[in-house]
Amino acid sequence: MPTSMTFEEQYDAIVRKDATYEGVFFTAVKTTGIFCRPTCTARKPKPENVEFFNNTQDAIRHGYRPCKRCRPLENPDATPDYITNLLADLRANPELKIKDYDLRQRGLEPAHIRRWFKKHHNMTFQAYQRMMRINSAYYHINQGQRVTDAAYGNGFESLSGFNERFRKIFSGSPSENEGKTVIHIHRITTPLGPMYACATDQGLCLLEFTDRRMLETEFKDLRKRLNAVILPGLNSHLQQTGRELSEYFAGTRKSFTVPLHTPTTPFRQQVWDELLTIPYGTTRSYAQQAVRIGNPKAVRAVASANGHNRVAIIIPCHRVIGSDGSLTGYAGGLARKQWLLDLEGKNKG
Repeated sequence: MPTSMTFEEQYDAIVRKDATYEGVFFTAVKTTGIFCRPTCTARKPKPENVEFFNNTQDAIRHGYRPCKRCRPLENPDATPDYITNLLADLRANPELKIKDYDLRQRGLEPAHIRRWFKKHHNMTFQAYQRMMRINSAYYHINQGQRVTDAAYGNGFESLSGFNERFRKIFSGSPSENEGKTVIHIHRITTPLGPMYACATDQGLCLLEFTDRRMLETEFKDLRKRLNAVILPGLNSHLQQTGRELSEYFAGTRKSFTVPLHTPTTPFRQQVWDELLTIPYGTTRSYAQQAVRIGNPKAVRAVASANGHNRVAIIIPCHRVIGSDGSLTGYAGGLARKQWLLDLEGKNKG
């Protein structure tokens, strides 16, 4: 699918190694005969030695071979099978403690596993395991189980150790946090880069690219509005989100059915509900959105509400453009916005 970016814009993106352009275009170097991702760490070629392609197939057809450093034919954000297996074991048995010895028995290098979890979850594998055990214990406490039973039943060797770990995460004792909503967070791989998805038992409440600058603010807002804690884990809504996103990016899904749980102000909710009415493969202007909610003078307020949408793609704020047809602000970056519009334009028939 074509990109509307100029050569200068694409070249500037590779100089900055801008991750928001992952999957949007590929860089081919005439002097070496290789093609790369926009984020490749290799020395940048001179502009006269570069040409850009929208996909890897076109680069290969023009005689270029994939770079061995950035590996453009592979998905850099895909979860390897050995990580998937570790996570499946932990979900099946939250009290399981996988130590460095156990990793080596599986043929895995502990330092490599530690780096992967630090990069993708901002915590070590051991910390991730502790979070999973706390997650399970907290769930059981909220279901009426005694604190002692929940602690020992999820692999904690002492009640004091459990209480200390609990306080560090929740800033309070188990009894003080009883009744709080649990928001599960899960990382999803997409062609445009990894995304974080968050869901309560009621529905999906966040879907954002992991490089979104406002993420910490959005997490804080969700915790406050829902009186909640955010813990790594999966539920049925997150699994459904993953399936439906895969179908969307494959061009086979044009609407989403995953339930939403989007606490916000009444005005923002009105704007977000209106966004959901924009058909696949079409666009509207902010002015048109303002008219449709019965407040034609609220164009700036509508734009602001769009900007605060925390469920990307599914609540399709990428389908709103300027009155003159130009692309305007998008939290995931304008390149991603154009890519999504191109995807829908290609498949709407």
